[in-house]
This record gives sequence, structure tokens and C-alpha cells, in this order.
Amino acid sequence: MESLELKDKIKLLRKENGLTQLELAKRLDVAPTSVSSWERGANKPLMDKIEVMAQMFDVPLSYFFKDIELFKGDIISIPIIGEIACGDPITANENILGYRDRSSTNLPTGDLFYLKAKGDSMDPKIPDGSFVLIREQPDVENGEIAAVLVNGDTEATLKRIRKVQDSLVLEPLNPDYNPYIVNESNPARILGKAIEVTSTL
Repeated sequence: MESLELKDKIKLLRKENGLTQLELAKRLDVAPTSVSSWERGANKPLMDKIEVMAQMFDVPLSYFFKDIELFKGDIISIPIIGEIACGDPITANENILGYRDRSSTNLPTGDLFYLKAKGDSMDPKIPDGSFVLIREQPDVENGEIAAVLVNGDTEATLKRIRKVQDSLVLEPLNPDYNPYIVNESNPARILGKAIEVTSTL
């Protein structure tokens, strides 16, 4: 794999995932001729499109480059958070399942981490298995989607936040699921705001 040129890597990933050039172009929001020119080696994709392909095909950003030293300054590894150990900081080592590489270009500011969505309670906006980029912050605006710690600070969930008097209502986007009420007798803690969703194939 490492001996392949960038053009060959793009073509290989596309074919391994059963996509036509047209389908890949639609997912990347580029013209089909762009994908064709990348695979011929006539042009190279911009960094933001390489980043989207890395997330789409679930490969590290470094996979696309022969000499990673040239790109180290542009790549940031963001932790993927799993179950939360009680009382630990959200990014404590025992909470981290792995990392996803991101280009620093157009990356939101702040302390960032990923949560991997489980289940279909947030369909269709956040499908099962997608990666959601979270910016750490203790509160969000009414109606925004947040990562919230529930069940005694051990489980992170993604829900839309509704503020009703002294309570928070954690609303799923899927109407098949019921809201979760947060109050003094059933506490929870907002970890941060969901700012980006990436779905893998």
C-alpha cells in the first residue's frame, strides 16, 4: 500500500467501497471530472477533500501521503471517547478508544473529541456508527445537539437540548424514541456541543 501513488490510493479505496467516480464525486461535492483527474494523476485533491475521504473510508489521513514528515504540521489527532470512567476528565487515557486524524485547516477552535454514535435514536442526522466531533463546553443553546453524560457520569449520549424551566429535556431526533428528562433527581452533565458529523461507508 505504501508504494502506491496518491492517485492509485484514491482509486483503490473507491473500488474497495463499491463506488463509481460519479458516486464519490457526489459525496465529496466535486465534479466527476475532478475524481477522474485525481485517479489519472493529472491533478491532486485539495487537503479538505483528502480529509473527507480519510473519514469516509475510515483510514488515517497519513495513508494518503508517501512522506508524512511533509504534512505533520497540518495533521491533528483527535481522541475518540468511549465509556467514561466516573469522575475522570473526558479525555483521560482510560476513556480513549483511539484517534482520528484531522487537517488543522478549517478545524474548529477549542478542545475537541469524537464520539461514535450508537443506535438510531438520532437518525437521520446522526446515523449509527457515525463519528461526531464535539467541542468541550459546559452549556449549549436551546435546540442545539450536545454530548451529555448520564447514568452517574458513566455514559455519554448525543441528544438535542431543550431547556424547560428547571429541567433539561434530551430529545432524540428519531420519533420512535422518548425524551430523557434531566433534573435534580435525575442529574446529567453537558460535555460539549456537536459541531460536525462524519459517516463512514
